[in-house]
Amino acid sequence: MRTWVLMVVTTMLGATVALGQTKPSDTVQRCRRMLDDAAQDKNPDIRKSAAEALSLVGIRDSPLQSLGPMLEDHDVTVRIAVISSLADFKDKSVIPLLKKALMDPVPEVDFAAAKALYELHDPDGLHFLLDVVSGESKASSSYLTKEKRNTLRLLHTPTKLFTTVAISAASFGPVPGLGLGLSSAQGILSEPDASSRAAALLLIGNTHDPALKDAVASAFTDKEWSVRAAAANLSATHPFPEFQQRLVTLLDDDKDPVRLRAAAAYIRLEERTRERPRR
Repeated sequence: MRTWVLMVVTTMLGATVALGQTKPSDTVQRCRRMLDDAAQDKNPDIRKSAAEALSLVGIRDSPLQSLGPMLEDHDVTVRIAVISSLADFKDKSVIPLLKKALMDPVPEVDFAAAKALYELHDPDGLHFLLDVVSGESKASSSYLTKEKRNTLRLLHTPTKLFTTVAISAASFGPVPGLGLGLSSAQGILSEPDASSRAAALLLIGNTHDPALKDAVASAFTDKEWSVRAAAANLSATHPFPEFQQRLVTLLDDDKDPVRLRAAAAYIRLEERTRERPRR
């Protein structure tokens, strides 16, 4: 009898321990599902957040499989967010998708794609921009006014706009195929309720001052969603691999922009962990 009881207790304890230990590979799969589901969500704001978050994932983790179909999204803000994320990778493998976006019926989408192609030194981008200069191609339409596009909220918030420009300028020496996370950062700041503290945290995200690590650690539990989203963003782009497990706590955040950035950041850091032994 004692032997039987001991076996039952041992089995139960083993099961409890197993449930309490989640393998990184399982968490990666959970993160992928979250991003895939968000990319197909009925809410365009969630799809836009998914597109922005995918700028944090490296090319090796196949973000193009999700971003490619999103160029057909019926919401213009989503399509522009997709192009911004594609541009973040600074990798020539995205050129076919950007050229497809050049055929978009909305001029703002075409212009964003042309700018990204130009930055990748593709001649189609230069030709399109030259056509805009000569007046042979439109660079804007009334669609912006009709849809009140979220990305243009930055224009009404100068501090956030200048911060985004500064973040972009500070992101020197990009590694091809590894997103800069600029699309993600801009997406955070474009929201009207984004905190100025989030803007400040993103602005100093490239510093190697030891104080930044403490600031990011505290940001994980901040009451402002935009600050938590900034923490996830910087965990991937700085990077801060020591915060990988902290990202797991954000996967259950009550704000979609936070959860999706945490998922993308976790995937990126896990890929970095797998690469280090090979090197």
